[in-house]
Amino acid sequence: MTITSIDRRLFLRGSLAGLLAGAGLAAGAGLAGGGRALAGRPDAAGIRPAKRCVVLFMNGGPSQIDTFDPKPGRANGGEFEAIGTSLSGLRISEHLPQLAERMDRLSLIRSLSAKEGNHDRARYLMHTGFAPQGGVEHPGLGTHLARRLDALRQGSAPSDLPRQVSLNGPGAGPGYLGARWSTFAVPNASKAVRNLAPPLDLGRAREDRRVALWRELEQGFAAEHQSARVEGARAVGEQAVAMSSAAELAAFDLSREREQTRARYGIASTGADTVNAGMGGRGQRGSFAAGCLMARRLLEAGVDYVEVGMRGWDTHEDNFNRVRTLSGELDMAASALIDDLVASGLWSETLLVWVGDFGRTPRINARGGRDHFPKISAVLLGGGPIRAGQVVGETDVDGQEIRERPVSVPELFATLATATGIEGGEVHVTPAGRPVTTVDEAGKVIPEVL
Repeated sequence: MTITSIDRRLFLRGSLAGLLAGAGLAAGAGLAGGGRALAGRPDAAGIRPAKRCVVLFMNGGPSQIDTFDPKPGRANGGEFEAIGTSLSGLRISEHLPQLAERMDRLSLIRSLSAKEGNHDRARYLMHTGFAPQGGVEHPGLGTHLARRLDALRQGSAPSDLPRQVSLNGPGAGPGYLGARWSTFAVPNASKAVRNLAPPLDLGRAREDRRVALWRELEQGFAAEHQSARVEGARAVGEQAVAMSSAAELAAFDLSREREQTRARYGIASTGADTVNAGMGGRGQRGSFAAGCLMARRLLEAGVDYVEVGMRGWDTHEDNFNRVRTLSGELDMAASALIDDLVASGLWSETLLVWVGDFGRTPRINARGGRDHFPKISAVLLGGGPIRAGQVVGETDVDGQEIRERPVSVPELFATLATATGIEGGEVHVTPAGRPVTTVDEAGKVIPEVL
């Protein structure tokens, strides 16, 4: 199953034809029915929800043993050693030394368990909290957060940028909530984001005439074809028009950052968008580092939800060389992002999530790789109302079984919803008339981390 979003090139081009084509592609879902706006205050448990969220998504599925649940000295442990961290008693991979120094700001779940071992199905699950099922397309977490914050602001957004942005991948679609909540996707954050504004030679007067003509045509079409899909397309078009002249567009321009800052994130001073041979052609050197820096700038500019994807974790072969390289970029970029959010004061208002498709097999295969293993994976949480310094769950000495405190995906999403003020039990009505809750009803909050 494909997780849909609006393609950047279709979302915003110099011509309104491009805008409307993009809007139409993403407007396949209806609007939800019912639901109350949430109050901007601590909930009954005294939890003050985060105002924004950044998700670091490891595409392909990272090995939990080679990152945050090492098994040194065991046959399944592989080549890496474990190192101590700023959290007493906790050890993680030797190739994450900077994150090791910051673990006292984070909470670690070592016992997330799921059943989806196919990449597409697992990504759907880890973006929405639901396994794929016929008859309904669920929204991603970012859509629910943007909708909740929009209700609090009574429609007055802090900027004209999109409410949610996905860097280095499509992110999650708006599902049954409708096209107006679509994700703005940037395919590769290490490359300049093109077509953000109309061509300079177009001229403001000419642009205004085009927009006026488009609105007139849209109004006539909508009058004859009244539907949530049509209204969603119009909403996306209006978002594109507003974004094209937004002062905050500079948030996408990493050249405005000092070289020293770029270096802290691990961004090379010369072209950083070459294919990394160490990832078997599956990753792009610098795209995750650039994504983390761009995410910080977007959060500062008023975007509610940013996902930063990192490719290359599907390590069926040559696992240790590839994870060593991946870990180096992850370690620098994620640590710099945490430091900057702390320094700016945004850390206490921003939920950070590190997660991937699934975990990888404890057993090392004949090609020196690890295969899909949804039974166990690791999750990092931090910022906002997350209780720092917690370790939830424990696996056995070989990493084959969860020995203590298994955590389900619905439990994880119930926790993420509570941490961001989303009402997990809210019932939505899909275009087909099916009632669906925001979070799977089986999910209960993980109390150790809140």
